Amino acid sequence: MPGTRIAALGHYQPARVLTNDDLADLVDTSDAWIRQRTGIATRRIADEAESVTDLAAQAAAKALAASGLSPDEIGLVTVATCSAIDRCPSTAAQVAGRLGIPAAVAYDLNNGCAGFCTALASAAHSVAAGAARHALVIGAEKMSDVTDWTDRSTCVLLGDGAGAAVVSAAGEDGIGPVVWGSDPSRARAVRLVDDWHPHFAQDGQTVYRWVTAHLPALAREACERAGLTPGDLAGLVTHQANLRMIENVVGQLDLPGHVVVARDAAESGNTSAASVPLALSKLTERGELPPGGPVLLLSFGGGMSWAGQVVHCP
Repeated sequence: MPGTRIAALGHYQPARVLTNDDLADLVDTSDAWIRQRTGIATRRIADEAESVTDLAAQAAAKALAASGLSPDEIGLVTVATCSAIDRCPSTAAQVAGRLGIPAAVAYDLNNGCAGFCTALASAAHSVAAGAARHALVIGAEKMSDVTDWTDRSTCVLLGDGAGAAVVSAAGEDGIGPVVWGSDPSRARAVRLVDDWHPHFAQDGQTVYRWVTAHLPALAREACERAGLTPGDLAGLVTHQANLRMIENVVGQLDLPGHVVVARDAAESGNTSAASVPLALSKLTERGELPPGGPVLLLSFGGGMSWAGQVVHCP
């Protein structure tokens, strides 16, 4: 069985920037209140006519162009999303059509905020098994469509965007073994509530306590499965839920100064399944991560699911 690697990355964010001061005009909040509790300063919001497929296709096109592959070389397309309105055809099938990918298997995967790392592992398994030689893995969300703009505890968190990765067969493994699972007893801690209109809801304290209690151990396990320690990492990209949780986990891992930690939540907010590939692509584009350097990806969220693995930067 061949190894697998991330051959290229791409990302896309809508043009509109929503600041904390803008939110203070909508609900009883303030820039200071939001920054203190979440570390978020801005987030991007898509236009009303811009769909999850639009976001996903933009990021995917950039990743495909960066890979140097032609569309007919892609054998699998998967989109991790929980906010797509279309159920059939899938967002992945629509993206494949827009990019001119002629015959790939295409499917969506909904694992909430843990979706991209779950989809990345699934695609890597398919490539390693020989089911496809090249796969396009996308995390895309239009969370503004499922935001309750009257709820100050959640509307200050969410943003829109997409990130994508091309996964290819390789002589050596550049995508480490996945650590994944779920905690059914806390399945409703992060959820989309569908009563008057689908909207995001969470039990914030439950999520914070679970993440700070369990994520450091999961991070160490993912590193161990890849034959590394946290100190060997070049970077750490967790789900960008909020900076308070990220800083707590980083502190527990006692990472050395050379490890680059993604803090994209400050400028992008919580983009659910898009947050890990979006942050990883931006760090790579800016040259903040060394080519080939090991980076731990770690995500958690809806259904109290988690997934993570060590990857090597393209």
